[in-house]
Amino acid sequence: MARWLVKSEPFKYSWDQLVKDGQTVWDGVRNNQAAQYLRAMKLGEELFFYHSNEGLAVVGIAEVVGEHFIDPSDPKARFPAVLVGPKAALPKPVTLAAMKAEPRLAGMAMFRQFRLSVAPVTDAEWDVVLELAQA
Repeated sequence: MARWLVKSEPFKYSWDQLVKDGQTVWDGVRNNQAAQYLRAMKLGEELFFYHSNEGLAVVGIAEVVGEHFIDPSDPKARFPAVLVGPKAALPKPVTLAAMKAEPRLAGMAMFRQFRLSVAPVTDAEWDVVLELAQA
């Protein structure tokens, strides 16, 4: 199974809001590469939930609870959305600075295409981020 990282500005939609809501439509993605990633997501796959703009940290683990469908916020019906639900908060947020300082994460897709709101995460990268969340 693939793993992913999704970014959200906490003042727009935070980890705490996802936990409160129980699930949400992950919509509003208008980048073609990020849209391809949403289309590739399968039921049960895990996602790191990253607070962008404020906080700059991975704060929780979510999962795909509904595979892609037409984004209801897209008037042209070209872009997908998925349903995501919370799994667990990380014991400690993993900051962008900590991830950039970790040589084992140097190749992360989120660093190569930083502006994407959705990016794949390898199993090895996943394990490193979880390790950092325990430190």
